[in-house]
Amino acid sequence: MSAYFWVPAIILIASAVWTISASKPVYSVVALLLNFSALAVLFLSLSAEFLAMIQLIVYSGAILMLFLFVIALLSSGVAPFSVGPNRLPRIVMPAALAVAIAFGFVIASIVGTHVLPAPQVLTSVGPAGAANVFGSVSDFGKALFTVYLLPFEVTALVLMVAVIGVIVLAGDQTPYVKSERHEAEVQREIREAIAREGD
Repeated sequence: MSAYFWVPAIILIASAVWTISASKPVYSVVALLLNFSALAVLFLSLSAEFLAMIQLIVYSGAILMLFLFVIALLSSGVAPFSVGPNRLPRIVMPAALAVAIAFGFVIASIVGTHVLPAPQVLTSVGPAGAANVFGSVSDFGKALFTVYLLPFEVTALVLMVAVIGVIVLAGDQTPYVKSERHEAEVQREIREAIAREGD
């Protein structure tokens, strides 16, 4: 076992623990993003570049952003946001350090592929994107649209039924969010009702 496995594995476990133990939902989303990135690195170490890219594009890019928007929408209107101090200057150095470490890992992996021997796996291993190679886009697409076509289509149908069910259940109702305009309308209706009772 090399550092290409142990470093992402430790980050994977630590970020999973951070995801479920974070005090705020936004911190959980950030920890989950770190978890997905470490998992993509593990997929790359197994020569499964397609799964690694799907992990980054679909899960980190789409589903995680959906989580973030849902958290932001659920927390809006509940309590006023307090404007705190500007923390951007304190974040610049740790962010630059994290980017430098990430670039270091990328450079080390590029150098390591030319120096270290290829990992021994049961199926054939080759360059990224080559046909008949484990985890390649060609191999994955061939299996998905020939052998596993029926489960793929059934999954798409189930997801479509779930989306239609959510739309039907939600209907036209929107959650109540307290606002000054709504409160003014309620006060006006109360005054009109009192005036009508007086007449």
